[in-house]
Amino acid sequence: MAIAVQLDEIMEDRGVSLQKLSHCVGITNVNLSRIKTGKVRSMRFSTLEKICETLECQPGDILKYVEP
Repeated sequence: MAIAVQLDEIMEDRGVSLQKLSHCVGITNVNLSRIKTGKVRSMRFSTLEKICETLECQPGDILKYVEP
């Protein structure tokens, strides 16, 4: 996939656990883990917005385009 998810790095920088972020965003740990590992094909903008709001970052900090 040409879009890489770098949620791990942002969470580590902010000191936020998977459980805390999933609670703040309002999704299950399993779904957030799938996002974090890049095993999803889509994500709602509302979910991305809540992740960015909680982690105080921009969508471009989490999602990167990678040459295939």
